[in-house]
Amino acid sequence: MDARGWDHCDVVLITGDAYIDAPAIGVAVVGRVLEAAGFRVGVIGQPRVDDLDDIARLGEPRLFWGVTGGSVDSLVANYTATKKVRNSDDYTPGGINDRRPDRAALVYVNLIRRAFKSTVPIVLGGIEASLRRVTHYDFWTDRLRRPILFDAKADILVYGMAERTVRELAAALAAGREWRDIRGLGYVAAVPPAGDGVELPSHEACVADQETFIDLFTSFSAHADPLSARRLCQPVGDRFLVQNPPAPWLTEAEMDAVAALPYTRELHPVHAAAGPVRALDTIRFSITTHHGCWGGCSFCAIGVHQGRTVRSRSASSIVAEARNLAARDDFRGVITDVGGPTANMYGTTCARMARRGACTDRRCVGAKGLCPSMQLDHGRQIGLLRELRTLPGVRHVFVASGIRHDLVLADLAHGEAYLAELIRHHVSGQLKIAPEHCVPRVLELMGKPPTALAAEFKRHFDRLTKRVGKRQFLTYYFIAAHPGCTAADMRSLQSFVHRELQITPEQVQTFTPTPGTWSSVMYYTGLDPWTRKPIFVEHDRRRREQQKEIVVGKSAATGRKPRR
Repeated sequence: MDARGWDHCDVVLITGDAYIDAPAIGVAVVGRVLEAAGFRVGVIGQPRVDDLDDIARLGEPRLFWGVTGGSVDSLVANYTATKKVRNSDDYTPGGINDRRPDRAALVYVNLIRRAFKSTVPIVLGGIEASLRRVTHYDFWTDRLRRPILFDAKADILVYGMAERTVRELAAALAAGREWRDIRGLGYVAAVPPAGDGVELPSHEACVADQETFIDLFTSFSAHADPLSARRLCQPVGDRFLVQNPPAPWLTEAEMDAVAALPYTRELHPVHAAAGPVRALDTIRFSITTHHGCWGGCSFCAIGVHQGRTVRSRSASSIVAEARNLAARDDFRGVITDVGGPTANMYGTTCARMARRGACTDRRCVGAKGLCPSMQLDHGRQIGLLRELRTLPGVRHVFVASGIRHDLVLADLAHGEAYLAELIRHHVSGQLKIAPEHCVPRVLELMGKPPTALAAEFKRHFDRLTKRVGKRQFLTYYFIAAHPGCTAADMRSLQSFVHRELQITPEQVQTFTPTPGTWSSVMYYTGLDPWTRKPIFVEHDRRRREQQKEIVVGKSAATGRKPRR
């Protein structure tokens, strides 16, 4: 601040991560977007919680405080699926998990309130707040919790990606204008605003009746697209949570402009003395090509947070970013990832979604296959990857993000050519796919395609890999103890992966019910939310972990781990 001649910041951002100035980090994007709009921005990464000096070191901002728990929900970062404390943290210097408090967003807001009694507005953002913006199931206390604004004592919540919302909010506060009509934010009100909004079931009604909670989540998820959403209003005690409709998606030009901001892709020096941050190794030389995912997996919150509409950057913008990486002194010729939530959704479109928003009564893809309205075309990504790998100074371009194998198989025009391109040039030893399970009943609850497609994809992968003479493998992701899954179902999965895939999978995770997902609704209610029929849910901690061990443990037949 002294070097810039500042006596104050307009905005101070607080994050549960060490500060990495990279386009893959939400707080860095928000800070750079505000900076580009002419605001003075300060960032405090992982402030100490045992005194007030750290949270106050940049002084009080002129416009607002921005608070995020970090790139990962703090409770997911701090605890395993069986609620054991995690010892490591990829976003903390030195990798030791000793700086991020539980419910970090709440803790940081309380610190600000203690240090600056009556202060400028406090704005919550990031995934921890975004997915808790209405009544939600909290796995760590095993109960429904109120919308986070009622617990955090903040003034405003911005949800989703929020680039447009925070810029408009800062401009409104700077000009002294009304901000409560800005899209993409929520706030608490004494009375609901006038208009044609949708009233959600009250928090108290959801606590009293599980099916009412399903009603709430159904309405909440149906109003997550900016083209079709209406304002939501939820009674909580004698007040109301008001959630404005989502902000319009960024255009291709706007996404390109955000990607071109002057990120250093470095860890801030204030953190460097404490050791390296492992996350930086993954993202420093990676490129994000698009936002959003229309996969609709029940256990994933990307659709609620980023949206189901895929918004892609232009090829010229991505190539320009790659040229900038190649010009760095520390670049060693390897772009570690070119992708997004699902790498091969880059450039995919649906004419209906573009006109009217995502459908609320059906999935784009799932157990029943691909919606015929979805326009698959891997040709655009093939062209992009070819251009990237010919750039001067670039030796390898890898696709480390997971891909949807069912989409490759469904693209009869370009699917096989895309897979061949990946295998020949863009696989760093392993290619990630996520069948998740093999039992049809479980797959339908997960919203995943039939597992026979995984076996078919493996045959194509093995054939093309053999053709190019490379030693490469598929990495499969599976989930244990998902709602609807029994120990017998996991034995079926064990048999499938040994028989069809010839592996003992290492990437098996025990399901964690996180806010903002259909699967967490299933876990809490014990009901299929679409039919309202009871389903089996394993709640016992030991038996949940045993489901995982059925697949990754010793073979029941031989007592030994099967060969890879």
